[in-house]
This record gives sequence, C-alpha cells and structure tokens, in this order.
Amino acid sequence: MVGIGLRKDFAEELIDDNALKPDFIEVAPENWMGIGGYWKKKLHKALERFPLFTHGLSLSIGSPDALDFDFLRKIKSFLQETGAALYSEHLSYSKCDNAHLYDLLPIPFTEDAVNHVSERIKTVQDVLERKLVIEIVSYYTPLAPEMSEADFINAIVANADCELLLDVNNVYVNSFNHHYNAKEFIDKMPLDKVRYIHMAGHTKVSDDLIIDTHGEAIIDPVYELFGYTIKKLGKEVPVLLERDFNIPEMEELQTEMDHLRSIIKSSLKETAHATAH
Repeated sequence: MVGIGLRKDFAEELIDDNALKPDFIEVAPENWMGIGGYWKKKLHKALERFPLFTHGLSLSIGSPDALDFDFLRKIKSFLQETGAALYSEHLSYSKCDNAHLYDLLPIPFTEDAVNHVSERIKTVQDVLERKLVIEIVSYYTPLAPEMSEADFINAIVANADCELLLDVNNVYVNSFNHHYNAKEFIDKMPLDKVRYIHMAGHTKVSDDLIIDTHGEAIIDPVYELFGYTIKKLGKEVPVLLERDFNIPEMEELQTEMDHLRSIIKSSLKETAHATAH
C-alpha cells in the first residue's frame, strides 16, 4: 500500500478528478477536526474512496507540560468518526510552559526522557484505546545525549509498548548530518514494531547540512535506503509519500508512488528468493 497526504493544494484533483491513485490518504487531525462546510464535504467524499491514516502535529509527547486530555478526547472522536486505520505522531515536542513553539524539537537521549515519554505514550494509548505509532524525527543538534539515538528509540518502543513509524528520509537526513551509517541504523531498529513508513524529499543547504523539507522529489539514495529497509522488514507495510509544499504536477507525484510500489515488489521478491535458497 502506498498513500499520499491529503493537501488542500491538490485535494480536488485527488478526490474529484482521479488524477492520483493512492491506496490510502493521510491527514493531520488538527487540520480537519471540527471543520465544516466545503472542506468537511470534501473530506467525507475522500473517505468514501480511500482508507484514512492520520499523522498528528500537536501531541508534543516529549513536552514537560501535562498532557492535554481535552485535545486527546477530540482526537479520539475524530479517529472514531473517520474510521482512521492508525494514529501516528512525532517523537519530539512542540509545547513548553503552555506555549506552542511551532516546530518539532528533539528530545534529549536520556534515561529520564525515556521514562517520561514512555509513561506519556502509555497514557495516550489508554485514552485513545489504540496503539500510538511514533515517528523517528529529523534533528539537527543532539541535546546532551546519554545514549545513542537507536538505543533511545528502542527503549521507548519497548517500555511504552507502542509501534514505530520509520521515516526513511529522516534516517537518511540524520545519518548525513550526524555522520553515521544509515543502513546500520535501520538494522538496530525494532523492525517487528514498524507499522508505517514515510518517504519524502529534502533540501541540501550546504556540503554538510541537509534539511527535511517535504518540498522536493525523493532522491536515489533515499529510494535505495527504502529498498534496503523493505528487505530487512521482509513484509509490506503501508508507505506514505509526503509532499507538503512546492507541489509538482500530479503525474510526477503518481510516478513517485508507482516507483515506491515497484521497489516494494522487487525488494520483497528478492527477500523471498533469498529465503527460498
């Protein structure tokens, strides 16, 4: 399954004109909860055709602030009303002292943070009555780490008993910026907990820095890392093509989705062949 984020920039082409043929769509619940009128009708029309996956922006799971239970109840209602297949969020924080920071900031790789985040994920899962699928995020400055990023992620997934959103582009971005081997990082992930994959483009701003932007086409090294990841998983999981701005022609987005499908097919075929021999 390969899906695409429902963006208002091309919602009509997707919903009304069949210009794209995804297997599912993804929305950020915050952008659609309580919406009425024209866009509510568009969303309902989309839901008649496509399964829905959700990817939140405001949970702020790593925040020192208390969880917002009113917000969680609204999320739960939205997930139930739309029949959403899953709810994913970022392993980061975006609120502090009740102020929204409008960015996804990294959580320190520490034992205290593991315990804090794990307990919050457990609470979220209890309220929503479903697993939270947590995303590995891109970051640009590690904050006083006591452990590796891989150990940090593994500890949270194990302690919270949640699932993992493996953003392959984020892994590539982090490996480039922080000088580690992306494939070795993938090898260290709890691959049995991977429920969802994101793929996207990024922007190279200098010889030693790339930024996760979701505004460019996916590059070949990220496709190659994606193929490696699928082979390691040995199974198909839902894959999302993220494109948030600088939207190209619909044919280009469809070509990217088709390329992802072909990589999934060929990678799983290779894995099956290797297993048989």
